[in-house]
Amino acid sequence: MTKQEEIQKLKEEKDAVILAHYYVRPEVQEIADCIGDSYFLSRKAVEMPNRTIVFCGVSFMGESAKLLNPGKTVLMPDADADCPMAHMVTEETVKRARQQYEDLAVVCYINSTAEIKSWSDVSVTSANAVRIVRNLPNKNILFIPDRNLAHFVAQKVPEKHFIYNEGYCPIHENMREAEIRELKEHHPEAKVLVHPECPGKILELADYAGSTSGIIDYARDSADKAFIIGTESGVRYALEQARKDAVFYFPETEPVCTDMKKITLDKIIDVLKNGSHEVKMDNGHADEAAKRTLTRMLELAR
Repeated sequence: MTKQEEIQKLKEEKDAVILAHYYVRPEVQEIADCIGDSYFLSRKAVEMPNRTIVFCGVSFMGESAKLLNPGKTVLMPDADADCPMAHMVTEETVKRARQQYEDLAVVCYINSTAEIKSWSDVSVTSANAVRIVRNLPNKNILFIPDRNLAHFVAQKVPEKHFIYNEGYCPIHENMREAEIRELKEHHPEAKVLVHPECPGKILELADYAGSTSGIIDYARDSADKAFIIGTESGVRYALEQARKDAVFYFPETEPVCTDMKKITLDKIIDVLKNGSHEVKMDNGHADEAAKRTLTRMLELAR
């Protein structure tokens, strides 16, 4: 029996569904029931009827799935897979902004811990942040934790006043402008598609900036056949599935999230067999507050 066959057998026995982020290994995406970005997977976690969710991603994703599905079992193949940015804001920053600004909304990127969400008013993803912020009644927006996505949203919603935090995704923050420019010089026909977690200097070079799913949709629907990609390299699998006739160029310093790459087929088999690394949420009112930010996001993003 192959590992893939064993996973399929265990899924049926455990009434499990496998959700995988675009940044995990290709062989993990291949066996997943649903592949997507944070927003898509948040919706799917609620919609799927299965009693068990195996979430192939990092810790905040498992927390969000559990908050939205308290009656389901949520398993993480690697308990140590984490997102550094998910921790990059303090409660003091939020309290200080609430004291300083009237008519304030604390908007929390979904790439954050449940604790940070509990300090906030609404969660957003890179796919829906612009739409949700634009429709909020508040004039002042504290956007946490990612500064780059915050600046991207602020440019799209100039009628709002933004207060910025200094969090960032190390993978996108370290994208090198010179390497993108070099790719453009060597492949002038290629469209540049980047994630808004990248710094502004990278966004300025882009033909399109948007969520991971937005990048895939753009490439799939475009008549162009060459693309320079400014996001984590795991998206290559979905891009090549969507456009078998196209070529995709990544920066020489390949953007790799080592935490996402911790998820393996062997670890998926282990959690399905043993129920290990189950996500437990037992922080009472804080968990309820965090859940409210996610349910509000799903309502406002419809």
